Amino acid sequence: MLPKRGAPRLWTVCQVWLIIGVKPVGNASMDLGGWLRSLGLGQYEKPFDENGVDAEVLPDLTDADLEKLGVLLGHRKRLLRAIAALKSSAGGLVPGQPATKPEPKAPDVAERRQLTVMFCDLVGSTALAARLDLEDMRGIIGAYHQCCASLIERNGGFVAKYMGDGVLAYFGYPQAHEHDAERAVRAGLAIVEAAPGLETAATPLHVRVGIATGIVVVGELLGSGEAQERGVVGDTPNLAARLQSVADPDSVVIAEGTRRLLGDLFEIVDLGPQDLKGVAGPTRAYVALKEGSQESRFEALHAGGLTALVGREAESKLLLQRWAKAKAGEGQVVLISGEPGIGKSRLTAAFLERLPGEPHTRMRYFCSPQHTDSAFYPIIGHMERAAGLAREDETKIRLDKLDALLATSAASRDDAALLADMLSLPNDGRYPAIELAPQQRRQKTMEALIRQIEIIGCRTPVLMIFEDTHWTDPSSLEVLNLLVNKIGALTVLLFVAFRPEFAAPWVGRPHVTALTINRLGPREAMALIGQVAGRPLAANIQQDIIERADGIPLFVEEITKAVLEAEGDDAAARTVAAVSSPRLAVPASLHASLMARLDRLGPAKGVAQVGAAIGREFSHTLLAFVTGLTEPELAIALDRLFHSGLLFRQGLPPNATYLFKHALVQDAAYGTLLREPRRVLHARIADAIETQFPDLAESQPELVARHCTEAGLIEKAAYLWGKAGQRSMARSALTEAEAQLTRALTHFSALPGTSALRRRQVTLQVALANVQMHTKGYGAPEPKPPSNKRAS
Repeated sequence: MLPKRGAPRLWTVCQVWLIIGVKPVGNASMDLGGWLRSLGLGQYEKPFDENGVDAEVLPDLTDADLEKLGVLLGHRKRLLRAIAALKSSAGGLVPGQPATKPEPKAPDVAERRQLTVMFCDLVGSTALAARLDLEDMRGIIGAYHQCCASLIERNGGFVAKYMGDGVLAYFGYPQAHEHDAERAVRAGLAIVEAAPGLETAATPLHVRVGIATGIVVVGELLGSGEAQERGVVGDTPNLAARLQSVADPDSVVIAEGTRRLLGDLFEIVDLGPQDLKGVAGPTRAYVALKEGSQESRFEALHAGGLTALVGREAESKLLLQRWAKAKAGEGQVVLISGEPGIGKSRLTAAFLERLPGEPHTRMRYFCSPQHTDSAFYPIIGHMERAAGLAREDETKIRLDKLDALLATSAASRDDAALLADMLSLPNDGRYPAIELAPQQRRQKTMEALIRQIEIIGCRTPVLMIFEDTHWTDPSSLEVLNLLVNKIGALTVLLFVAFRPEFAAPWVGRPHVTALTINRLGPREAMALIGQVAGRPLAANIQQDIIERADGIPLFVEEITKAVLEAEGDDAAARTVAAVSSPRLAVPASLHASLMARLDRLGPAKGVAQVGAAIGREFSHTLLAFVTGLTEPELAIALDRLFHSGLLFRQGLPPNATYLFKHALVQDAAYGTLLREPRRVLHARIADAIETQFPDLAESQPELVARHCTEAGLIEKAAYLWGKAGQRSMARSALTEAEAQLTRALTHFSALPGTSALRRRQVTLQVALANVQMHTKGYGAPEPKPPSNKRAS
């Protein structure tokens, strides 16, 4: 929602307070860990804590201080910019850590967004309450609520409401994350596993969980005082509650919309169509049993098979060349960088497909956004998969499996003891007891890991793939540093894949190759559309997909799939073109990741929404007038958008212009706006163009006409579309003229008839007929006469 012109500073600073958790009162406090995580730098929370860095010290940190804390160069730059923004926007940081974890701050305005809703219910609570003392029952409910809240928050969810023995939680609001549906299912499975083990005076507790995903309107405050809550309007919460009601005790039942987002990340059982109270028609439901066995997230999310690799011939050739060098004893590192969805994992998967006949040892490591502060997380995951460790294995079996794995690399008993400890396996006496200080133990463990790779590399070439390194933990990053320093003399090829925000510290070394994955060109994008569709699509639909996807292969695939799910070419065209309907404009599979990027912007998200309403491209001066922000405030927001990788910037303010890097990011930002705020915003943009940029309004009446249409100013829009059509006719732009005149007549037909309107309509009908004789030939049917009523 736009601020009033008289109070732009209050609007911006309040958003800053909301995002960073700083309260504008005397006893202000700051959640330093939450602030670091909001910047994507949660891995430094532990070093900050261990070195006594708190909110009071934070403003005094220098680049040298951050380097001593082990912060990477690119991350140091990002932290210093963020600290400067805090100082200028929130009046400095105030010391003091809150005694309890603060509730996530939600925006004060309602938004339309995709939400995954979880509903948990305690089984048999009525019978339990009937035979227990009230105080005992209160303690049980409290323990159950605390268990649910802890596991929900740990997985990035938000407890929206406690309803007796029920718990309602949101994933995707107030902060969206990538893979919100996956987070919700993981939290649900954790809850049904943990509840029976709660220490209560009663019998073991049992829980049912229902989960659904869909588009809702969320955010308006309802009620007051203790009863105040964020309202959600939509079918999704009701569906989650109804699915919970059909779940067996200690099970998680999910809706089909959630199921489609999970791939093979979990083991799923189809329950078939269910008749749910209050839900129209049979509803398909599924039970999520446990996490799947796929070692790669990419492969799990593409369980239906991979499309052929398109447009990456040069990159594939480069990887094969580096593999040949590594096999010859010249170890190589390839840094594969690219934005989300660009095809980093697809490129490595294609490389693996070319090696089935070659003798080699393959090691794959997968970093996780939920485990950026879990020491050695991707390395532990790799070793558990390589050893075949299963959760249900007894301790002795797990140790036997580890011994069998380590025997292949002739690991010493000391190394085996260190690695067993890293895997949290107890020493049953088979390994020597190693008494070391924690820091020494950590260093020895990293050396043991490197020795394993060196020994294996002496026997066979080794291919190592480190996925999503932007989410790695500091300990695993140290192991990577040690390996890169030694790899030149090993028969090892290491792929390190990451997003642009990760500053790889190894660039420039002779055995390190930096490979940036670029977007596909139009011809390559068209080839990919053909691969996904398996049949020809209409030329205009293909062109729309290419324009909206911006060369991002994932976007091309998902928009094409959405088109294929539409019924007929007309519905397909609406699916690709309906910017005003986020349900259609942004495929569900992309919605969470796009919203996560927007939510991380803090107050800059409001500026992104205004820019999205203006268009894919917008000027600094128009943006400044519409937002009503001061130049310093606008500069902070635009810098955040620019450095987050969402905008291109050309020129310097106030003469700068900006362009959304992805059309789908523009769609996502625009789609969060509700209908009435959206109309107000478009009206303000139209007014700004006419009053502040009269030359632009005169030369491009169609621009103002579009904003008037979206603002609901139908009569004004009708005249402007007519004016635009006549200008296009005068310039022989007949195709454009036909579209503009048609829109004008459509608007006129929706208005009450008057003599003046009727005369204008007749003029435009004659003009449209003349245009269509050129575009469609003399046999074209005449434009339909207006259907509006004459004035009485």
